[in-house]
Amino acid sequence: MKEFQDTQSGATLRYHDLPGDGTPIVFIHGLGCASSLDYPQVAAAPGLDRHRRILIDMLGSGFSDQPDTFSYTIDAHAALLARLIQDLALGAFFLFGHSMGGAVATNVATRLEDQGLQGLILSEANLDAGGGFFSQQIAAYSEADYLKVGHSRLIQSSRAEGNGNWAAGLATSAPLAIHRVAQSLIAGQLPSWRERLYALSVSKTYLFGEHSLPDPDKAILDAASIDIGIVPDAGHSMAWENPQGLADALLTAIQRAD
Repeated sequence: MKEFQDTQSGATLRYHDLPGDGTPIVFIHGLGCASSLDYPQVAAAPGLDRHRRILIDMLGSGFSDQPDTFSYTIDAHAALLARLIQDLALGAFFLFGHSMGGAVATNVATRLEDQGLQGLILSEANLDAGGGFFSQQIAAYSEADYLKVGHSRLIQSSRAEGNGNWAAGLATSAPLAIHRVAQSLIAGQLPSWRERLYALSVSKTYLFGEHSLPDPDKAILDAASIDIGIVPDAGHSMAWENPQGLADALLTAIQRAD
């Protein structure tokens, strides 16, 4: 893996930088996950493999540092990722963000819209304050209680429910990071991630897993001129459930933007 030593936070981000002649795609993972776990199969899929693919583990997750001094808010993650992307000097590039990573990616997009961003692709991303089922469950604990018992309970329950990949991602994540970013998802931002998405002038695509439908947001986003894609034979965890289908949906979004 490659490293980015951030002078502002004093921490090190780690990421895979897979070569390719096509426009670079930056992958941003969801809550309790890591791009190094989620996206290798997607990145290796035929068609997508011609692109340069950058798979980032955010601070507190995967192989990146887990500093206690980082705030782990959506905004702080986005500011750090924007500095990494600027350091990479990608020129033209696409951003892909899943779930919580979609909120981060949308924030990054507003920072870098005029610095080569060609398109933003989101999959079942957080767009509004309030969080989702798991972030609400996590934030229901106090920070101290989540660090003491909540994190281990969530790992155990995920394993018991057959969600081994997410349990593995959680096990390699810092409990402090998970709790703080869950709180940030619930608190939201102003302008909201939805408002930021709507205001972007670049190509915009929102992906749903087939098994997640029907979803009222599909019609709402379509009415807001956001391109909609459907990943077949998958629900929210589409990178694990149908990596080729997700890769195909990403390629369609990229080709639409070209």
